[in-house]
Amino acid sequence: MNTKDLKQKILEAKKETGTIVLAHTYQDPDIIDVADVTGDSFFLSKKAAELKAKRVIMCGVRFMAESVKILSPETETILPVPSATCPMAEQIAPERIRKFKEENPTAQVVAYINTTAAIKAECDVCVTSSSAIKIVEKLDADKILFIPDQHLGSFVKKQLPDKNIILWDGYCPVHAQLTAQDVLECKAAHPDAKFAVHPESPAEVVALADMAGATSEIISYAKSQPGKVIIGTEKGVVDYLSTHEENGDRFIQLAPHKLCCEDMKKISLEDVYNAIIGSCGEDIQLPEDLRKKALVSINRMLELG
Repeated sequence: MNTKDLKQKILEAKKETGTIVLAHTYQDPDIIDVADVTGDSFFLSKKAAELKAKRVIMCGVRFMAESVKILSPETETILPVPSATCPMAEQIAPERIRKFKEENPTAQVVAYINTTAAIKAECDVCVTSSSAIKIVEKLDADKILFIPDQHLGSFVKKQLPDKNIILWDGYCPVHAQLTAQDVLECKAAHPDAKFAVHPESPAEVVALADMAGATSEIISYAKSQPGKVIIGTEKGVVDYLSTHEENGDRFIQLAPHKLCCEDMKKISLEDVYNAIIGSCGEDIQLPEDLRKKALVSINRMLELG
């Protein structure tokens, strides 16, 4: 079956089954085309809750499907490829956080949204890459532990020097590969281009950027620029911009051999169709006590952010 016919079958299957397809911006452009909602991880979760969908297909990774379930427990949430996960989200065990809290009873633990439900359940508040500075600034605590991403945590710490922020050893395996040399070589090839980067990248890379921000902020910034923009995040963003914006060739992918998330690319158009008709995928389930604990940290994020 060719791609055009498969897309048509997906549209028909969605209508017949009452299914909504959510797709992270890093997904393949063909999947973006058949999605009902596209965006970053927390935006997708909020939209699922607002739409009060009975059934959603999450085209992303496991922690994103869990986030939908945390916010919308009655929604049947299907992850088309169960092995699609986020290495960073699973780098820190919940037991390690509990031990830290026992040893530091006055500290508050801040969890990046890119974490498992089990991690969120142990933390005081969640943050997104766009809300992290604002939320951490509001916290009144002797110590603030920022997990799991040391690079995003370092970015926040630099912006808030008066805060006692403790960093751990987590990182995004994709963004952490970037080097200053990658940026300098790309800038040399495109001297008039602006450079936008995700703060999950090392500090030496962020220091060379014209802007640093979340996926949605990078997209907004790139659209607002009249000229070329070097994009320092997963290649799905350039794929998206190149496909959906005029003069799409002005968006330049930094280090394309590095900035490709294998887990994000595991889901195919065929997987989306099969998940809709019920022949593949995992129905995400969370114990209710765990879900409620995780919801506390997300609700506090909404309150503070």
